[in-house]
Amino acid sequence: MKKIAYSDIQNWGLPPAHYNMRSARLQGKAETGLESFWCAISEYEPGGGMEWSGEDSPEEKVYIVVEGELTIKGTDEEIILGPNDSLYIGPNEGRSVVNNGKETATLLVVVNVIK
Repeated sequence: MKKIAYSDIQNWGLPPAHYNMRSARLQGKAETGLESFWCAISEYEPGGGMEWSGEDSPEEKVYIVVEGELTIKGTDEEIILGPNDSLYIGPNEGRSVVNNGKETATLLVVVNVIK
């Protein structure tokens, strides 16, 4: 077992296409030697989000909203996620994310590792 305390994680800064948000990796190869997937926590301020991206990303992803509400837009649909809602995102599936709410939205992101 290897604990990573939230107070010890390093903020990635703003990943490309992201705005008004913070993101930090909780578990992964560099942090704990985890080889099959990694997970991160992202905090989107009101009005924060991620511009359209992901069409070049072969990994599968799961988004789980911990607090707040996020709107995820895909090619053909728009989905609103609230606390404890989750969303599967397939390989090369483009999407955008926006926090239209008045409170910070916290998102747990789990991504498989392509070997």
